[in-house]
Amino acid sequence: MDNKYIISLVSYLNTKPFLYGLENAAIKEKLDLQLDIPSVGGKKILSGSVDIGLVPVAVLAKLNDARIITDYCIGADGPVKSVSIFSQQPIDKIEKVFLDYHSLTSVQLVKILLREYWQVNPLQIAAETGYIDQIKGTTAGLVIGDRALALNKKFPYVYDLSDAWKKMTGLPFVFAAWITRKTIPEDIISEINEALKFGVQHIDLVAKNYTHPNFTIAEVQDYLQNDISYNLDTTKRRALDLFISKVRTNTNIEVE
Repeated sequence: MDNKYIISLVSYLNTKPFLYGLENAAIKEKLDLQLDIPSVGGKKILSGSVDIGLVPVAVLAKLNDARIITDYCIGADGPVKSVSIFSQQPIDKIEKVFLDYHSLTSVQLVKILLREYWQVNPLQIAAETGYIDQIKGTTAGLVIGDRALALNKKFPYVYDLSDAWKKMTGLPFVFAAWITRKTIPEDIISEINEALKFGVQHIDLVAKNYTHPNFTIAEVQDYLQNDISYNLDTTKRRALDLFISKVRTNTNIEVE
């Protein structure tokens, strides 16, 4: 097939079930899969350079023509373990916080939580490569993805954003969803949805197929099965609507 559908897919451990499903389905021949960090995937959807993306849901705050096209997402109902503020000091002692350059959604979420949940106002700094080494003293850092998983035991204070959101709202959180701004045939959407379903149903095989240098197969399987919640159900859609409304009504939050 010459004209393939271009898909941006987040390149983290928690997306491996989706990648496994797509790579083991007939639909693979119709797709051009591009692995990106979340912020890059979000910008590709904003620019229209991809047809479909598993991208940060924060982009929905800027788009009126986007729609979610599958029953699956990257979500969590309580602690997610891979999106956290790391600090040597408690949250009320933090003076500065670096915002992970990999992120769009989590950067917006941390702004909301700092203001509404923790009710603190540290200086927020857009991070650059190497910023994790600067997390010390009263300077904290938002870190997401596989790097965050590796840091969970290295700092005395770890503030899980999904857990904080759950405590504040009583709702789960959706970090990324399958979004398009283009007209995609329903049969293609159905095939993609079935492929994602297959991947989510075979996390045991996913854990064995996508080894990670920092984690055992058992740790990967536990994370994917117990910390990530993949089904985009009614409650998650309600949580997503609440988050997007908060992003849109906060004049201090920008989605680029």
